[in-house]
Amino acid sequence: MLAIVNIFLLLYSENFLFMKNPIDVSDLLPQKYPFKMVDFLQFADENNIETSFAILPENVLQTDSFFTEGGMLENIAQSAAAGTGYFLSQQKKDIPVGYIGAIKHVKISQLPKVNDTIHTFIETKNKIGNASIVEGKIFLQKNCIASCELTIFVQQNESL
Repeated sequence: MLAIVNIFLLLYSENFLFMKNPIDVSDLLPQKYPFKMVDFLQFADENNIETSFAILPENVLQTDSFFTEGGMLENIAQSAAAGTGYFLSQQKKDIPVGYIGAIKHVKISQLPKVNDTIHTFIETKNKIGNASIVEGKIFLQKNCIASCELTIFVQQNESL
């Protein structure tokens, strides 16, 4: 019963975004082709974000038909940025530039292949001033293939 109540509250919360049609993140990220490592925002609320990304053969962070470790970390960082960009764009605010201040607890068990689609889940653990600590997990199908904790600093804009 509690699970049903939680799902109901989640679906009807004002701070919740569940996309029947995922949002293209092109306008939500400062990164552009060929360095954009997220395709769609699938879900976002104040503390959780889900994105998807199809790894194409022309991706600059693939080597020998595998998405690299650096590409996976960049995907996690850009996934966090996409959710932030969405919420700020809904408030008619400028989308700030963020910087990775620290990377901790990196675990990578598998590199996805070219033509795979990964799903990345971000959970905000803490916010202090212009810094956020997030945990990111990348899934290939139902398997968690990478995770880490990032400390991200957001450049302050006057409109924020």
